[in-house]
Amino acid sequence: MTKDITKVTPYNSEATKKSQVEDMFDNIAPKYDLLNHVLSMKIDVLWRNKLVKWMKNDNPQEVLDVATGTGDLAITIEKGTGSKVVGLDLSQQMLNVGVIKIKKLKLDGKISMQKGDAENLPFEDNRFDAVSVAFGVRNFENLTKGLAELRRVVKDNKSVYILEFSKVEGFMGPLYMFYFRNILPAIGRLVSKDNRAYTYLPDSVNAFPFGEKMKQILLDTGFKKVEYKKLSLGIATIYKATK
Repeated sequence: MTKDITKVTPYNSEATKKSQVEDMFDNIAPKYDLLNHVLSMKIDVLWRNKLVKWMKNDNPQEVLDVATGTGDLAITIEKGTGSKVVGLDLSQQMLNVGVIKIKKLKLDGKISMQKGDAENLPFEDNRFDAVSVAFGVRNFENLTKGLAELRRVVKDNKSVYILEFSKVEGFMGPLYMFYFRNILPAIGRLVSKDNRAYTYLPDSVNAFPFGEKMKQILLDTGFKKVEYKKLSLGIATIYKATK
């Protein structure tokens, strides 16, 4: 039986999921980029490029990147679309790493980073030409509330782009799950020194809705049209939800 995603937390403590997620990312921030690229064998770079290629058709001038982390997607969006990007994240330590990266790339005039909560976005309605989230909606404490906030701040007839892990189906499924449940957490623990962070990853992916279920959740949130593309045999999926 699939667990409720809201009940899957990084540290299984009495603290709220939101504060546990913030603590987790603060803890792993210094090693996050290294682990991300090593554990995904840099396939995550291709996934972000696909999202931005899809977004580029909308010709956005200003984009909000929620759960921006260290800014990888924000940087890819700026380079791919030329738009101004606001990156928002719960973890100050992740943002600190991102700010250094952005300054090195001389993009601090185009990308701004700020601490904030995806479920209480500090922006007015209908503000952005596009909104993106890469590997972040899985960490929302209240998925419906978070998705409603993404919809609120994007302009009418514009889209929210969500890149999230899904599940590999077919004969490759068991092989991938073995890697995901055993090898990935072991490497994560070794490098990040956080015993739970990379066990939480497969646990949260396993509990998270994907494909048609996620499409229906987005439609129920009020989006008028939802499309999605499976990536790398279904390891990840991009959802385009139009307001």
